[in-house]
Amino acid sequence: MVQRRSFSRLIFEIFNTLFFLLVIAACLIPVIHVIFASFSEPSWVMKQSGVILYIKGFNVEGYKLIFQNRNLVSGYLNTFFYVVATTVLGLLLTVLTAYVVSRKNLLWSNAIMFFISFTMLFNGGMISTYILVTKGLHLYDNRWAVILPACLNGFYIILVRTAMQSIPDELEESAMIDGANRLVILFKIILPLLKATLATVVLYYVIFQWNSWFQASIYLRSRSKFPLQLILKEILVTGDVTSTANTVNASDYSGDLVMYKQLIKYCTIVVSTVPLFIFYPFVQKYFEKGVMIGAIKG
Repeated sequence: MVQRRSFSRLIFEIFNTLFFLLVIAACLIPVIHVIFASFSEPSWVMKQSGVILYIKGFNVEGYKLIFQNRNLVSGYLNTFFYVVATTVLGLLLTVLTAYVVSRKNLLWSNAIMFFISFTMLFNGGMISTYILVTKGLHLYDNRWAVILPACLNGFYIILVRTAMQSIPDELEESAMIDGANRLVILFKIILPLLKATLATVVLYYVIFQWNSWFQASIYLRSRSKFPLQLILKEILVTGDVTSTANTVNASDYSGDLVMYKQLIKYCTIVVSTVPLFIFYPFVQKYFEKGVMIGAIKG
């Protein structure tokens, strides 16, 4: 039997649909604007003051320019290195920490969890962290200065810990009876049951490190170690496209690289976001499930 909807329910669904259509439009229009502008004629793009919703004179000269930029290419490679290193090392440390604090017989477990939770609300501040990284650990202008501070996060530990606590104790007890040690139990029994939660944590690590530029800006001085987002920040915020201009022959572009300034910005944004657009769909299906597993116990 089909239940008849009331007039108020119908009005609500109409406004609800319109609202989310506006949200979708607000998210898609900037993406469409940037992509279409990146493939349009640079002279036409410079004259536009509003949203670009179509391609005018298809060309890929902007992409040719940015891929001739040695700084952009090295930034891409550096970012991939930072993302992979932070994710692998961070996930390993998070899993090991979460497993230890998830054990019911751990001494002072409540005190340890208090200090982990405390770090989510308070930290030493930028100055003390800078002194620790540069003077204490001697990592100034070192790639590890970008990787190590991002490896552990209190929220990720709590998320994985809660998911581990939802696994029946009988699984671990039966494995110990069969002679399995703690590492075997963790990596062969517990982790395979937490794929959704681990995929969620991986997504957090990847997005955070891919978008990170501030840590690199204060700890790194060698341009050969700059991540992609720091170079993108220079291009977008300061309008510095001289590094791109210096890598090409100006005569190939009628001696007027200024005309390509706006186009280079759009192309750089597209190139820097494409990897996330490709990566996200593969882990999106685990995201909601992983968060819920780590948030609800019992």
